[in-house]
Amino acid sequence: MVQTIQAKDIDLRYLIDNFGLLLVQDDQFFSEWQENLPEITDLDKRLLDKVKAGYFNLLNYPPLLEDVIRMAILDPLLFIGDFYLAPFYVKSEESVDIAVEDEGTIVKGKIDTLVLKDQFWVMAIESKRASFSIEAGLSQIITYMLANPHPEKPSFGMITTGGSFIFIKLVKGETPQYATSDIFDIRNRGNELYSVLSILKKLSQIVISN
Repeated sequence: MVQTIQAKDIDLRYLIDNFGLLLVQDDQFFSEWQENLPEITDLDKRLLDKVKAGYFNLLNYPPLLEDVIRMAILDPLLFIGDFYLAPFYVKSEESVDIAVEDEGTIVKGKIDTLVLKDQFWVMAIESKRASFSIEAGLSQIITYMLANPHPEKPSFGMITTGGSFIFIKLVKGETPQYATSDIFDIRNRGNELYSVLSILKKLSQIVISN
């Protein structure tokens, strides 16, 4: 009998036990988020300043739910970064199935946002409670990335709660390995959305070139 598990119910322990997932802490494994980042324009910065101001305005009208995060934070980022233009595409609520070998188990889930040739995954998670943190979405997005139809190539992801952002790299191989970037937070001084956009642009360039 085939057992079905929802991706949202998967945790890192499950991925470690069933897929052999390994965390890599060598900076060179995921150097892409730090090295040779493209410059962003003054117009980009002005638009991102508005996105940041809008986020703080939304905090005055809780709860800040997933749909609002996508509309006010994630969608503007994708627009400013030209992710709605060719060769990019965006699929919303994309279904994903992953079979666990020899166990008769299928993991099912839906990606909040899927960008660019199935190798660049971006998801928004709810932040209506403090417990809905970056960590709450990590195992879920890695589960989706394991379904990458191009296992010979690295895949990249980003999670946002609206106020915080983190990037992920996954290399499947015989043993799936992943690493994460630093966490970028809107509450930090300056505007860390500048860095977020620059990294998005860099990772998109890598995926296109592959």
